[in-house]
Amino acid sequence: MVLSKIASESDISIHSTFASRYVRTSLPRFKMPENSIPKEAAYQIINDELMLDGNPRLNLASFVTTWMEPECDKLMMDSINKNYVDMDEYPVTTELQNRCVNMIAHLFNAPLEDKETAVGVGTVGSSEAIMLAGLAFKRKWQNKMKAQGKPYDKPNIVTGANVQVCWEKFARYFEVELKEVKLTDGYYVMNPEKAVEMVDENTICVAAILGSTLNGEFEDVKKLNDLLIEKNKETGWDTPIHVDAASGGFIAPFIYPELEWDFRLPLVKSINVSGHKYGLVYAGIGWVIWRNKEDLPDELIFHINYLGADQPTFTLNFSKGSSQVIAQYYQLIRLGYEGYKNVMENCQENARVLREGLEKTGRFDIVSKEVGVPLVAFSLKDNSKHDEFEISESLRRFGWIVPAYTMPPDAQHITVLRVVIREDFSRTLAERLVMDIAKVLHELDMLPARVKAKLVMAGEAAAANGSDSASHHKTDREWELEVTEAWKKFVANKKNKTKGVC
Repeated sequence: MVLSKIASESDISIHSTFASRYVRTSLPRFKMPENSIPKEAAYQIINDELMLDGNPRLNLASFVTTWMEPECDKLMMDSINKNYVDMDEYPVTTELQNRCVNMIAHLFNAPLEDKETAVGVGTVGSSEAIMLAGLAFKRKWQNKMKAQGKPYDKPNIVTGANVQVCWEKFARYFEVELKEVKLTDGYYVMNPEKAVEMVDENTICVAAILGSTLNGEFEDVKKLNDLLIEKNKETGWDTPIHVDAASGGFIAPFIYPELEWDFRLPLVKSINVSGHKYGLVYAGIGWVIWRNKEDLPDELIFHINYLGADQPTFTLNFSKGSSQVIAQYYQLIRLGYEGYKNVMENCQENARVLREGLEKTGRFDIVSKEVGVPLVAFSLKDNSKHDEFEISESLRRFGWIVPAYTMPPDAQHITVLRVVIREDFSRTLAERLVMDIAKVLHELDMLPARVKAKLVMAGEAAAANGSDSASHHKTDREWELEVTEAWKKFVANKKNKTKGVC
């Protein structure tokens, strides 16, 4: 006798997801659904929607690592269920973090004796690392001012206007005045002389950037250190330096080993670096290293014992995954000095190929420097017809994500495009990008004169007619948004008119 089973409506696991009712209903957006759905359906529906995201490897806006070796991927997945903070339960993971801290400290020339343990901690990124370093500076300054019987309620930090937004967050969250050195045409990093002039008795530190987000340039930490030593001698202050090496910390030691920017300089008291940038680990890992124990006030370190043993902790958050810490250790021992040097040299060479390709078009000025983070920042020599925002928008049709942005004050009239060269960006991709940029330039040249010019004329006409809409003076950003939107409509109309034409 043949046995058979008739599937009931509830036995939905045997059906194809695309033959089920789940593809006919909208996904919940605000409230959790009342009923469960099969795991296969949940996976397929979410995976399909994620296809609309950009390709991470073609996201040239980001410094963050987008490729790792399969062996490291496996290590990360094997440890994805480990909570790093449970140090007593996962002592080997804790040991791997300590090894990373020691290796990075030696890479940054920390003044350590043989077998001396370095002072540092793993974080979820450079933003947390900067918060921790800033808190250490603030507390040390407060303790010093209290001991001298002086006011300690108005601390400040001196930085360049080119700093990443995390510095602004630190200043706002922890009530520290942010004193920014303005940029100038052709000089898009902090000027050391102007920075030292802004230092006063309430300055908790000067923050130097090793690898500006805007153009990849290294700030002159050596000159800043020398000028600040002189000012400290004249005033009796002891203003220190923090180096934000989020991008450049895993670059300079390998391809610019003679450059003095780290703990070789006496006023450098702490350094942060992003493991998930040129440390070659997926997003979620940063490091902060202190020169010695005296630079990290004891009162900022908490001790807990409710996880099984006494555990010191100095982080803003508590629980976090172990995978990125393990991945960082993998990269450090897998690649070693030789491997990191090869990777950084490859990135530097591919940046050169891209830079030279753009220069050959004759259409761009290169804003980035050859010494620095391997990226290419460039702007149009003539943007009277079409601008950098239009180029950025057009490149998305080829899959490239290339950001366009304006410089901070006082260089906000400069607009640039930026391409970050990561480990997985090959020479072939660099050459292809140059070709696609040339195609975009050709297509834009075929369009009518710049849309903004027409909008300006329309605005002037409206003003002449006394229109209320003309009374509002648009900012540069409002103009950029209006231009981009008008240009999109123009291209869409052009496509509609040419449909069906071979």
